[in-house]
Amino acid sequence: MNDTIDRAALIRAAFAAREHAYAPYSGFKVGAALLAKNGTVYTGCNIECATFSPTNCAERTALFKAVSEGVHEFAAVAIVGAKAHGPDDTLVTSPCGVCRQMLYEFGGKDLLVIMAKSETDFREMTLGELLPLGFGPEKVL
Repeated sequence: MNDTIDRAALIRAAFAAREHAYAPYSGFKVGAALLAKNGTVYTGCNIECATFSPTNCAERTALFKAVSEGVHEFAAVAIVGAKAHGPDDTLVTSPCGVCRQMLYEFGGKDLLVIMAKSETDFREMTLGELLPLGFGPEKVL
């Protein structure tokens, strides 16, 4: 399925989601676009809180939206992040440890993770490469 993924469209969706980020404390805005195996794209942005602990990452926002609508299987996620808001300030942003674990729960080790600076400048890895000893449902079911 990785060969049929429109990476540019997924990256564009992540950039659009980043526009909605609420990051008044860190100033680090992140957008994510999660591609379900059924072809639907779920987007999310990071949402900060003054106490930081309840802050939610973009990847989990997208994942929770999808799961809350009954979707549990995913093929890819694109992530974009930047301290400022210009394309020159975009960084290659990887999912945090909590997001890696949550994505592993529903995407497994083969989930494609696209970490993008632009539609043409990105790095991709499988979630298994980012979380080599992931703990998923197969360990407890």
